[in-house]
Amino acid sequence: MPLTGPTEIGKVLRVQKVAKNGSDNLISSTVLTSEERLLWKDVKTIISSETSDVAAQNYVRDVMTPLLGAEHVDAGVRVRVSVDFLESIDKNVLPHRPAWRVDAARVNPLCDSALLISDHSVFHHGAKGMPCLSVEIKPKCGFLPPSKYISEENHMKKSISRFRMHQALKLHRKEVSEISHYDPLDMFSGIKNRIYKAMRALFSTPQNNFRIFLNGSIIFGGSGGGTNATNSKTAELLEDALGCFIRAEEGKRTEALLQLVTETLHEASVLDKLLEVQKLDAFDIEGAIHAYYNVVSEPCKVCQHVSKDQPHELHTIPFHESLEIARNYLIAATAKDCSLIISFRRKGDSNSASLNEQEFDHKAFFIDLDMKSLDRMKHYYELDQEIVSNYNKVMRGDTEGDPKKRLQSNGHA
Repeated sequence: MPLTGPTEIGKVLRVQKVAKNGSDNLISSTVLTSEERLLWKDVKTIISSETSDVAAQNYVRDVMTPLLGAEHVDAGVRVRVSVDFLESIDKNVLPHRPAWRVDAARVNPLCDSALLISDHSVFHHGAKGMPCLSVEIKPKCGFLPPSKYISEENHMKKSISRFRMHQALKLHRKEVSEISHYDPLDMFSGIKNRIYKAMRALFSTPQNNFRIFLNGSIIFGGSGGGTNATNSKTAELLEDALGCFIRAEEGKRTEALLQLVTETLHEASVLDKLLEVQKLDAFDIEGAIHAYYNVVSEPCKVCQHVSKDQPHELHTIPFHESLEIARNYLIAATAKDCSLIISFRRKGDSNSASLNEQEFDHKAFFIDLDMKSLDRMKHYYELDQEIVSNYNKVMRGDTEGDPKKRLQSNGHA
């Protein structure tokens, strides 16, 4: 939540949440399992953390920051908070949260600290009153897995992005009303016209992958649950809101913003750094899941469903290699799920971008660099198989309501 006190302007406070239903997908009080302590044994600050929140902060500072660059990551600082303060946050924020989030979790009133980080949707220095425009993008996974451990029946993973296949499953589950045109392979291509294509697709169907802020307040995109397609009214409201920031003819301001973001992403190296970290997943989950079972010292449930006389080759590797595969997979998962905020302000004295003879300072920061639990690897495997299985059905045209036709109409067949 943004803070607006005299010394906290431009700051965001992240507080610990607890599940209402005991779900293990949300933050728990457990810091690390014994297997996770082995996984992160080389990062002393993580294994010595007294709480999961502290471990998560140390993970951002000591694992993700060196990989992505200190100029693009803010690990934040921990501050003391009272029970009364946390209860007031829970009460005041509740009306602004999506219903499904309200039902799932609440602020933990027993936690004695919270994470204070900068609000990267605004600039914190320079001329007072200078407007700031920011875009928040969830780039998602930007490469096709080359792993030899991908099964023959799942071969399409090597030619179709995970995001596109997942869209088909979300449509089948009615989590979205239509397929997004966005493809992360365009965003990470390094080719300007493909990056622009990705930006246009995000604008057309933002879902929960694209938001725009003006002076820290959201002016486009969902506040929590995401939105599906951009209608004419929403487009008009955005066009009007951009009038105070972008000098362009009415009806051309949104286009100008998308061009500005495209130019910035094309010239900067921020997505290249993110892609490098994503590619730490060199085995794909179909390979990494075997390393997971090695680490937790359990019979491999994947192998139990495959009749083989010999064990999978990844069950014969040294234990330290299994640890490395699992650790790299989880780091890559963080990079695949994070968001990127790019903020613009009229030209000052930092990095600059230009648009129609206007020059802007800009900065880029990664957020939501969440530490993934080792146990999540089972979920990742199950979801991966469900995504691919559903996509196979879509391509055969044998799913209810024939979403194949809807995929074709959106250029995703």
